Amino acid sequence: MELELNDEQELLRDTVRGLCQRHAGLDVVRAMEDDPIGYPDKFWAALAESGVLGLTLPEELGGSGMSMVDAAVVYVELGRALSPSPHFVSVVLSGGAILAAGSDAQKQAWLPRLASGEAIVTPAWVEPDRSWGEKGIAASAVRAGDGWQITGTKRHVQFAKAADALLTLARTDEGVGLFLVDTSAAELTQQFSLASDTQYDVTFEGAPGELVGGAGDGWATWDAVMHDGLILLAAYAAGGAQAAHEMTTQYAKDRKQFDKPLGAFQALAHYLADGIAAVDGAETLAYEAAWAKDKGLPIDRLAPMAKYFACSTFRDVTAVGQQIFGGVGFTLEYDIQLYFRRAKVLQLSWWGDRYLEELIASAVLD
Repeated sequence: MELELNDEQELLRDTVRGLCQRHAGLDVVRAMEDDPIGYPDKFWAALAESGVLGLTLPEELGGSGMSMVDAAVVYVELGRALSPSPHFVSVVLSGGAILAAGSDAQKQAWLPRLASGEAIVTPAWVEPDRSWGEKGIAASAVRAGDGWQITGTKRHVQFAKAADALLTLARTDEGVGLFLVDTSAAELTQQFSLASDTQYDVTFEGAPGELVGGAGDGWATWDAVMHDGLILLAAYAAGGAQAAHEMTTQYAKDRKQFDKPLGAFQALAHYLADGIAAVDGAETLAYEAAWAKDKGLPIDRLAPMAKYFACSTFRDVTAVGQQIFGGVGFTLEYDIQLYFRRAKVLQLSWWGDRYLEELIASAVLD
């Protein structure tokens, strides 16, 4: 595995970092907290203009056709900035599912629009008091003429109000299917999370749905797309952990106690040493998983490991940051709390630690 970025990847990194600084700085992150739409139009347009939006989609369908390593470079920068955007849910997950299982007509109808930012699709997956796995899908899909009707409740549906359609997992007589449901056919209720990001409860009452792929093949498609997504979530968490560690280190240099910097105290210095070792390890593991994906190697173990370790590192580094900042670190005026809250929510989302451990164990023991 090549551990250094090539010239094109360094340019891509610098481009995305510049876009985040200009259009999605931490002032914008604060402004977007609990916003019903949840992302700034200027940032979304800038990502589209730069070709970043469609990075995981093929060129013939309007995307940029970049590698998974390229995508990881982008997501490290998005994580550093905590940039609010529906790119992950719309392009990576929904676009990935339509690309993998959709008909030619569905691909042509949706993927160019997702790559350009003209349309947004977000997954409606998790259900109240249900598990992360296939057995957790209880929403029903029944045939109605040439189409389907979806009934059920989904939680933690990100950017639902901004979405044109909801990629919904529902149970048919043949298993779990994936369905595109127009957002106007669902009832939306905004949720308020620890991260103050944009999430919704979504209720379907016989909503018309368009089947994507086979009526019983949906979970296999979703599982494969989620494994790809885990790699990018790991990169995002590694980037966030980098930024949180950097601001904590700077504070430890600047803040003095007993006439010397906080970083001069061995206990705190060792916490920071442990943190940077874990951050570098998380980033390396994320890139290794991305590299394996590009090489056609198995990622059934690497992808869950990357997300599990990177999110644990993000959570631990921000928790230490809160301790080093002290009481002021919990006040809204300081930036470390932005990272601290988002680290915990990311650790709990998109397959939490216990489910990831099960995936890793299955890959190891099987």
